[in-house]
Amino acid sequence: MHLLKIDKDNYIGQADPFVFESGGKYYIYTTGDDGIYAYYADDLFGEWNFYGRVFTYPDVTDFWAPSVIEIDGTYYMYCSFEFYGDTPDQGGHRQTMHVSKSDNPLGPFSDAKQLLHPFSIDSHVVKNENGLFILYSTNRFDGERPGTYIVVDRLLTPEKAEGKPVTLVVPTLDEDVYMKDRYKKGVDWHTIEGAFYFREGDWHYLMYSGNCYQQPTYYIGYARAKTKETDLTKIKFEKYPDDNIYSPVMAKNDFEEGTGHHSMIKYKGEWYAVYHARDIEDDGLSGDRRNARICKVKVEDGILTAQRYKDRV
Repeated sequence: MHLLKIDKDNYIGQADPFVFESGGKYYIYTTGDDGIYAYYADDLFGEWNFYGRVFTYPDVTDFWAPSVIEIDGTYYMYCSFEFYGDTPDQGGHRQTMHVSKSDNPLGPFSDAKQLLHPFSIDSHVVKNENGLFILYSTNRFDGERPGTYIVVDRLLTPEKAEGKPVTLVVPTLDEDVYMKDRYKKGVDWHTIEGAFYFREGDWHYLMYSGNCYQQPTYYIGYARAKTKETDLTKIKFEKYPDDNIYSPVMAKNDFEEGTGHHSMIKYKGEWYAVYHARDIEDDGLSGDRRNARICKVKVEDGILTAQRYKDRV
């Protein structure tokens, strides 16, 4: 079900929606060409208002996949953009994770600092009893399935990573292929990105998106672990149902496609996914037609089940 308003005359897209609650109010941050944009509401299912751009950086474009966390009254935003102050990775990618801060969830977020090296995208920062952690995606160019995969690193402060990333989830399926023959003939490029971690009891869930939002097999999947361990660098996640079976929590259905890059929020005791997708039928939009949707996700003893409806939750 659509969540945010769509202004067809001035549509800027609502890709990579990150939902966040603070002080009893709700916020959603989205990807943008010239910065990160925000929406706000008094209730998750209330009236959502478009606020505008809350973060940008001089002389760069293509701002990707924001996430926000509040620590001791300060709001930290993590996002990536094309950064020319560091050496690109082997594939020439310059997308680099930066962190900015504000005393207000609607910004403006400023004082941006480089947090990681290229290629680093799609953060989720988690605070628990064991400390502060950042999940993100990076690239590898060797191995059986080269491509983008998910790691976790400890944050020593909200603005400094330890620099000891641990691999969490890697591509294992043909459905993870982003592009065939991308850098070398006969070598396909895979993508696992859009990490979101949450915990319910002793079950730890790491959700992610696989391949490319323009492909019919683009999907949200998850890995899981049952443990009392709280150090995210020590938890061994296993893909559900296993490494060799394509079994998405969300994928294209009869009314929406391009379902992916989501965040989760617990509301009145139930878990909900806020994700991007586009209507299969003509919606009158041009350009990037992805927009924010919401659905309930049943969480039960290690199993996640999305309950998707076109016009209701």
